[in-house]
Amino acid sequence: MPFLPHAPKAVRPQPHEHAIAYVLRLFGDVRPGEAVTVLLLSLNVFLLLTAYYLLKVAREPLILLHGGAEVKSYASVGQSLLLILVASGYGWLAARVGRTTLITSVTLFFAANLLGFWALGTHDVQVGVPFFLWVGIFNVVTVAQFWSFAADVYTEERGKRLFPIVGMGSSIGAVSGATIASPLIRRGSPFLLMVVAAAILVSALALTYLVDRRERRPAARAGVEKSRDVLAGGGGFALVVRDRYLFLIAILILVLNIVTKTGDYVLDRLLVAQAPAEAHSLGIKASAYIGGFKARYFEWINILGVVLQSVFVSRIIRYAGLRLALVMIPLVSLGGYGVALCAPLIGVLFFGRVIESSLDYSLSNTTRQALWLVTSRDAKYKAKQVIDTFVVRAGDALSAGLVWVGARLALGPRTFLLMNVGLAATWVFAAWLVGLEWRRRGASENAAPATATATATATATATAGP
Repeated sequence: MPFLPHAPKAVRPQPHEHAIAYVLRLFGDVRPGEAVTVLLLSLNVFLLLTAYYLLKVAREPLILLHGGAEVKSYASVGQSLLLILVASGYGWLAARVGRTTLITSVTLFFAANLLGFWALGTHDVQVGVPFFLWVGIFNVVTVAQFWSFAADVYTEERGKRLFPIVGMGSSIGAVSGATIASPLIRRGSPFLLMVVAAAILVSALALTYLVDRRERRPAARAGVEKSRDVLAGGGGFALVVRDRYLFLIAILILVLNIVTKTGDYVLDRLLVAQAPAEAHSLGIKASAYIGGFKARYFEWINILGVVLQSVFVSRIIRYAGLRLALVMIPLVSLGGYGVALCAPLIGVLFFGRVIESSLDYSLSNTTRQALWLVTSRDAKYKAKQVIDTFVVRAGDALSAGLVWVGARLALGPRTFLLMNVGLAATWVFAAWLVGLEWRRRGASENAAPATATATATATATATAGP
């Protein structure tokens, strides 16, 4: 009588994995054989965010001294236009090479760009505006690419358990980059940060190779058929428009970015209005007061983001579920802007924006990345680039458009806060719709393997005979 093949045995952890797994289980549900890969992925995104925050610090003096605050505010429009070309080019490349070649090509391209900016800047070429535009593109492309890779490595079940731990690397990397940037820029210049960031990018690429090798070997030993690395033809923009689930994610991300950028504008406007008086009372320059305020602002966001990511995110997703987590974040924003509308004070908005931003960088980021676990490989690498690059910057550009119109109509902070209350309510509705579609997509994905297994079992039983 023919027999059915046994299911592949669970991967047994190596001795050195036990200590790693023990520590990681404090932050999430890590099972045997998973510790090393999740640690490598966490280190990978840690390095990416460290590099980004180094470059974020480097770009500020370059853009403000050679472009001005207005140019910085409206640069998101240029980034959106450039990202149409970038996302299309990325999709074209993804359809022609394997995932490791794709990631290697993109990472080394950005590292080479940094060396180019360093060479130009050290020879007194004004690179402020081009570098500002470049950093905005670099950030969204590399981070989206990392999470595409992570979603490709993990199944839906593993991803929901392990993404909160991977996200810890992102939160800690933001703190790390902001912390080491200050002494580095004092000892050198913004261009020194570019060289350091390029070296960090190459290190992150090495970790990608390690993860790829680790995750391919168990699949090969178990006889699991891997889908081919090279993706199918077709562009990411077309995928987003045709697929209801992807289109809803795009709407969610668009509204999210309009709300957060408009909130930043209102906070900055209140800060600039009160800075002269506060600085005079403290006996310092207005620029020093604004710098200190912003330093405290980012410090609170980063610290609270790390605490939320390491202690609460995995537990919220595990016990409340992904759908509730999706809706929880815009509800907090709706409440925060509602309170600020009633009391438009800088202290109230500071508190609300700190909570909103720390949630965005921790719980919101993790849940958004988990949404891609139930999509095709084409969607992970092509549509995700479109949404996480072009759609993100399009939201920034639309917020800049609101600011431009509001400045010409002499609208006050209350009007912008009222706009954000309405937009946050739209964000809640969009999150609810995405959650419904995610549940349907997950149910269909889980039903397919079960149906295939049942069919195979029935076929084998019929072939065996009585």
